[in-house]
Amino acid sequence: MSGHSKWHNIAAKKGKADAARGKVFTKLGRELLMAVKQGGPDPAGNSKLKDVIAKCKAANMPNDTINNAIKKASGAGNTESYEEVIYEGYGPNGVAVIVEANTDNRNRTAADVRHAFDKCGGNLGTSGCVSYLFAKKGVIIIDKSNCKTSEDELMLLAIDSGAEDFEVEEEIYQITTAQENFSEVREKLEEQGLEFLEAGVQMVPSTYIALDEKGSERMEKLVDMLEDLDDVSEIYHNWEE
Repeated sequence: MSGHSKWHNIAAKKGKADAARGKVFTKLGRELLMAVKQGGPDPAGNSKLKDVIAKCKAANMPNDTINNAIKKASGAGNTESYEEVIYEGYGPNGVAVIVEANTDNRNRTAADVRHAFDKCGGNLGTSGCVSYLFAKKGVIIIDKSNCKTSEDELMLLAIDSGAEDFEVEEEIYQITTAQENFSEVREKLEEQGLEFLEAGVQMVPSTYIALDEKGSERMEKLVDMLEDLDDVSEIYHNWEE
């Protein structure tokens, strides 16, 4: 579950990933295919593919699965084609929601996403209706328990690598970068042997909305319904859980 990358959000997302790993890998496979189609199969010359590979590794996708997906995508006989579509709308009590999807059928995906919003007391909006409440940022999450680097050393390393911010949560470190600096920062941290719970460019909200119990139940149901859709790759919101 994306949103603001606090640990409980990441933990919930990782838990669902473990419970439905096959579906998660299928979605990541689409992202690999799209990256290869756009810039070729060599990550050294395809920064988008390099970023998607990092995302796959953070989700514990095996290297063999990643390599096989890249080979399949670059094969001459591969005719699969997906496009990225972004939907914006409102959840319960006006919570801002952005849905990123990779689809081979816009009509199907739009109908499925609209149904989820309608079912949970929200409504699908027009392009730009909530995106102004978010900023694209690189976000890297590191598990404290698996990090051999001290907090002070990691903070200095992150800042020296070009990060904008370094936050310490109960169980994780969160490193935030400008969108254009994300790949460089991530690569410098990888060179130090650091492993990530999550690494990617996300839509980070500038403000948050708190919900009562009923609103929270509806919002959780909306996120669950959207995550269950095969075409949906990411969901961002400004719900303060």
